[in-house]
Amino acid sequence: MNIENVINELGLQVFAGADKTGRQVKGAYVSDLLSDVMGKAREGELWITMQTHKNIIAVASLKDLSAILIVNGGRPEEETIVAAEREGVILLGTGDRSFSTCGKLYKMMERDALV
Repeated sequence: MNIENVINELGLQVFAGADKTGRQVKGAYVSDLLSDVMGKAREGELWITMQTHKNIIAVASLKDLSAILIVNGGRPEEETIVAAEREGVILLGTGDRSFSTCGKLYKMMERDALV
């Protein structure tokens, strides 16, 4: 499954990286603690968080994550969007809560045999 599929099925907003949505998703990781994501997220995973500051871009780039999905209607700061475009990080958003977002994503991945 690629990011474009996730965007379309979940009705996500694209803040940055619209030209990179063909990137594959290998799983997902949910956390709002940057050190946790640095230590446990795996390459190619979609990171689900409520964080909106530019440090999330550095973590996603370091871990080579497929994208960042900001939940709860959060809007990234302008400097976060600029950093995402510069680093080639896909930055997405949804008004949904983490729990429902994870459930929908899990069902998609289960259907596509990624879990």
